[in-house]
Amino acid sequence: MEQKSYYHSVMLEKDKCKGCTTCLKHCPTEAIRVYGGCAHIIKERCIDCGACIQYCAYHAKVAVNEPMDKMAQFKIKVALPAPTLYGQFKGLKDVSRLLDALIAIGFDDVFEVARGAEYVSKEIKKRIDNRHVHNGMPLISSACPAIVRLIQVRFPELLDNVVDVISPMEAAALAARKRVCQNMSAAPEDVGIFFISPCPAKMTEARAPQSIKKSNVDGVISIMEIYGKLNNAMKDCRHFDHLQNAGSIGVGWAQTGGEMLAVGVENSLAVDGIENVIQALESIEDGDLSDLQYFEGLACVGGCLGGPLTFENPYVAKNRLRKLTENMPKMQEHVKNLDEPELTDEELRTTVLLQPNATLQLDNNFSVALQKMEQVETILRHLPGLDCGSCGSPSCRALAEDVVDGFAVEMDCIFKLKAELHRMSRLMVDISEKTRV
Repeated sequence: MEQKSYYHSVMLEKDKCKGCTTCLKHCPTEAIRVYGGCAHIIKERCIDCGACIQYCAYHAKVAVNEPMDKMAQFKIKVALPAPTLYGQFKGLKDVSRLLDALIAIGFDDVFEVARGAEYVSKEIKKRIDNRHVHNGMPLISSACPAIVRLIQVRFPELLDNVVDVISPMEAAALAARKRVCQNMSAAPEDVGIFFISPCPAKMTEARAPQSIKKSNVDGVISIMEIYGKLNNAMKDCRHFDHLQNAGSIGVGWAQTGGEMLAVGVENSLAVDGIENVIQALESIEDGDLSDLQYFEGLACVGGCLGGPLTFENPYVAKNRLRKLTENMPKMQEHVKNLDEPELTDEELRTTVLLQPNATLQLDNNFSVALQKMEQVETILRHLPGLDCGSCGSPSCRALAEDVVDGFAVEMDCIFKLKAELHRMSRLMVDISEKTRV
């Protein structure tokens, strides 16, 4: 079955893999198999959530990272710090100190993604005010690209409910480029926009966006990559440019429920952790949450603060962020850059309809898919149903599907293999006894 291929930021380093099956058991889309003592990622199923990165004890799963050297390709370099970055540094009392450090390590300008979150929050609120629910179900946040891809793979019926508003990262990138081009009389192609990311899914979003034709981001640098440089730069920073132009509403997007609070809708729900999100989406799909207006789903526990490319413990980072935002205004109504461009409703709207990824289907042909489903059920009845993963597939049903698709055999199940070996040994004993007679 031919499937659409996707760019992926999560990669496997085979020389480090021990074939332990830990990643296989935690992948939400069953995108991992372990054969020949090594993990294999099924690219069509992978949503770049980074769960395998977090659970791999051998660091065999890694995120593709833009080297900071790429900045040299552009005359003007602009940093887009995710609000998650603010919670990574001990003793940070003024966000401007961190933003100034970004200038010190080589960027020419800084535009907070938290400011982009403020733009997006207002736009989402408009959508909700204009339409209570869609088809009896809530609107769903488009901010977490891993969750959007999860919906494409496992919940295609909910795609129409994903709100048609670009992510804070894209909104910040668009506004930053407009501001630099206006203020510095620069050509758009001379401006490089670099997002400082807590997760690999954002790297995928920048390289291969699902809901817009082309990303406004030119490169993505992980928080882990840049942390050391920033920490050293802040030690020497004495002059603060007061670059901060976002309030606590935008900064709060870094943690679970931050978007929900920013949008300000009473009947809303925020869920983090991809397994928990899956359960919530199943309830939405079944119509159990029909009174809900808005749903915020985040792949990482703790929200973006729990991203696999962060440096600090998410609970420590959350506490730091809480202290940091206590003295911030809720939203910066008038900022230092009075000529900061506003983004129109049209600019904040997505331009490409989200398409389902039918990779979990057994076949594109309905009749063939039915035949394969019957074969899967027949094989499944002869499997133990333990979902132990020892066969190299994440569950007994996944093994049955792999057998039907020709990627595995039933004897890959160690329990079936053990039973067959026992049967063969008994047969050999019987043959031996009959031969002696």
